[in-house]
Amino acid sequence: MTTATATTALAATRSADTSRAAATLWAGIGYVVLFVAAIAANFGVVTSITAAGDSAAMVAAIAADPSAFRLAVLAFGVIFVLDVVIAWGLHVLLRPTGEMRSLLAAWMRLTYTVLLGVAVGLMHLAGQVATGALTVTDAAGTTALLMAGFDITWIVGLAAFGVHLLVIGWILIRSHVAPRVLGIGLMIAGAAYIADTVAHVLVADYAAIADVMLALVAVPSMLAELGLTVWLFIAARRLQTGRTTPRQAVLAA
Repeated sequence: MTTATATTALAATRSADTSRAAATLWAGIGYVVLFVAAIAANFGVVTSITAAGDSAAMVAAIAADPSAFRLAVLAFGVIFVLDVVIAWGLHVLLRPTGEMRSLLAAWMRLTYTVLLGVAVGLMHLAGQVATGALTVTDAAGTTALLMAGFDITWIVGLAAFGVHLLVIGWILIRSHVAPRVLGIGLMIAGAAYIADTVAHVLVADYAAIADVMLALVAVPSMLAELGLTVWLFIAARRLQTGRTTPRQAVLAA
């Protein structure tokens, strides 16, 4: 290989690493913003509304602070966009470990994202009905139905998200590009999401186990996805500085 050819190859490798670093960094930033938006929208607004009790109380809770409800809808819309960015960033980063597996993970997250978009639309319509912007015969019943539609559509989507985490965890474990514990944690979180969706569908009185299921899902998912976020920033930094492993320039965290 001539010196000119080697220099060209090295420049191409650095350019590819820079592109992967940028995609990885965007995925990490997306996760940070997603965490903030999800906590504010779901735990700050939606949970209080769905816990209001009957349909009339739900309408009253939305109508009492319609601006907060609209902001929650907007936050979920932001999450909808960010999930696409994160799916892209993870695929670009992990593609050297095996394109088919990386694509499967990306498609699973995008499938979840599509269902999340449908759920956000239902939530928006619920707010329109509750505030009188849309006139229906039974405002309370329609609002409750739309919010229930938002909930179950999102939950069904989370099964696909669970598969996404399972695949990402499996990729990290098999390719040795991240700490093994991170891959295992993501797989546990993915299995928890899937189990929760199955429980919603099969358990007649899900409310009786709701608190237990929330803990089973929230604890591993928060820990694993926070760990993934930190690793993404580390990965981006290592790609930027050229600190890659010999195996297909896949970084070792």
